[in-house]
Amino acid sequence: MMKNIDLNTETDIDIREVNKIIDQYIHRTGALIAILQSIQEKYSFLPQPAIKQISKRLRIPLSKVYHVATFYKAFSLKPRGRNSINVCLGTACHVRGTQRILGKLKRELGIIEGETTEDRCFTLDTVRCIGCCSLAPVMMINKDVHGRLTQEKAVEVLDRYQ
Repeated sequence: MMKNIDLNTETDIDIREVNKIIDQYIHRTGALIAILQSIQEKYSFLPQPAIKQISKRLRIPLSKVYHVATFYKAFSLKPRGRNSINVCLGTACHVRGTQRILGKLKRELGIIEGETTEDRCFTLDTVRCIGCCSLAPVMMINKDVHGRLTQEKAVEVLDRYQ
């Protein structure tokens, strides 16, 4: 069983890399979101030192950077796994047993929704609808859709991403 990662640790990052990303967008309208997206893509989350550097370089209050970073669900202030699991909780999936599948995933990974495994392999989240109701119950891992799941099939799918 995997354990939950301690998400309160400071992350070492190379500020030069952050500055390169900022330099790519600094003169564009809407630079903040583009910069946050690129930083998140590089580190799998938004490290605090990067957020501080963005605030400093764009000359905007730190509170504004945090406001944007916490407003959009696409951004995370906590380290995320290499593989992002989204379990659908929409009506069709719910009726077809997605709660049992979610429970099995939680037990298998040793985490709950919103958490990341200790080895940073997986982050488990839920979504209201993936849009694949005919394949219910469904989960996505990264951009891959896996449908017609049972508890056993869900674990088999996880094994492919280890």
